[in-house]
Amino acid sequence: GIELSESLPHLAGVADDLCVIRSMHTDVPNHEPALVQMHTGVLQPNRPSMGSWALYGLGTENENLPGYVVLRPSPKTVVGPALWSNGFLPAQYQAASVITRDMQVEKLLANIHNPRFGYAKQREQVDLLQALNRHHLDQRPGGSELEAQIQTMETAYRMQIEATDAFDVGKETEATREAYGKSKFGQSCLLARRLAERGVRFTTVYYTSDNDNQPWDTHQNHYKRHAELCADADQAAAALIRDLRQRGLLDETLVVVSGEFGRTPYAEIRNEDKGDAKKLGRDHHHTAFSTVLAGGGVRGGMAYGASDELGMHAVENPVHVHDL
Repeated sequence: GIELSESLPHLAGVADDLCVIRSMHTDVPNHEPALVQMHTGVLQPNRPSMGSWALYGLGTENENLPGYVVLRPSPKTVVGPALWSNGFLPAQYQAASVITRDMQVEKLLANIHNPRFGYAKQREQVDLLQALNRHHLDQRPGGSELEAQIQTMETAYRMQIEATDAFDVGKETEATREAYGKSKFGQSCLLARRLAERGVRFTTVYYTSDNDNQPWDTHQNHYKRHAELCADADQAAAALIRDLRQRGLLDETLVVVSGEFGRTPYAEIRNEDKGDAKKLGRDHHHTAFSTVLAGGGVRGGMAYGASDELGMHAVENPVHVHDL
């Protein structure tokens, strides 16, 4: 009974796992503050991100990998590090950001291998440096940045072995890689699954590209562009949900699919496009949009809330981003 766009056939195939929130709303229709609010619950970029809170409250299940990972195909992500910031929490709860432009392990994790020394020699070096840092920290209690640096160096040493395996999507079967789609977003979703099954607490996958940091911002050519974007995102998101379920991980892994707001339910005609119906766009729309949840104990096969008949405002069980 859940209505899904014809542009989302793959997600329609896993509808029994989906909770579609149709009554989302946020405070402003501008990208930067809306993105900050979607990640932190507030508009000002000074609060910890949801991933930092999850890591702080629940810890990590794998000390050899970062507990909070951000996967983004371009370093030009809108707003940037404020979206995955630790805010006022200790510095070790900041996310580890990984650029997924090239999915080769050596490109994903720069300098993951020491070109001169083996693990034993490196262990001696790290132990010496850590002892000096601990001595320095003992004389300056409360220094969260130095404490984070100590933990980061230890994680970096351990990552040499485990991360080269965890971040290598080439170890998946060709059928699995094809199921997610060979796009950067698809392969990043596959990598997110590999991290989840290895105990990484929180992973964020961004949909941006090298030449377009806001590909879904379709003020022009909306109908053509969204069909192309949906074909990619739909396949990857559905594959992630299906893969987690098949591996017995979906019940304990929450998947959230969302933008920072939606698009207007009416067309936008820009001056340069007057008379060209093919170039019609849609503007920012923050008073009613949808978010999809799957797994993590959320009840599937349901839609929660509703907008009015025009899709302008959330009118039934409205859900503010802060409450999400």
